[in-house]
Amino acid sequence: MPERYLVVDRLKLSYEGLFNADELYQLIAQFFYEKGWDWYEKMNQTIVTSAGKQVRIIFEPWKNITDYYKLAVSIRLNMIDVKEVSVEHEGKTIRTNQGTIRIIFDGFVVSDRKGKWSGKPIYWFMSILFEKYFFRNHYGKAETWMKKDIENLHQKIKTYLNSFKYSYGR
Repeated sequence: MPERYLVVDRLKLSYEGLFNADELYQLIAQFFYEKGWDWYEKMNQTIVTSAGKQVRIIFEPWKNITDYYKLAVSIRLNMIDVKEVSVEHEGKTIRTNQGTIRIIFDGFVVSDRKGKWSGKPIYWFMSILFEKYFFRNHYGKAETWMKKDIENLHQKIKTYLNSFKYSYGR
């Protein structure tokens, strides 16, 4: 059984105001596509209420970096009270969304990604020794890579939402 080591624990991003939900989704998907990650959308749920749409999406992309290690990310995207609004910008009417966005990022380094070293107790013990003494540098690089990618995505989303706010929010 592969072991998951938590590297990024509940990095949060909150935003309230104008945004484009489709562009936000594409921004996240494009980021992982450009970085060479495999894409998995675990949940995409929309509930329509009188206050607006409640959208809950869970992404779980992953990336195999070696034969032994894999990077995995869990992104929980909640959009609350999303309504379609029309905004006038430079004489044009633009259809956009308004509501609250909450995003939670978790990042993991998964060891023994194929589960080959957990079948027998001696293999499991050897894998612990190898991880502790021989693969320490590899794990450190994987951990750094994970932190960098999540911080980069977090900053991209933050920049996108803030630029949207200052472009159309006035």
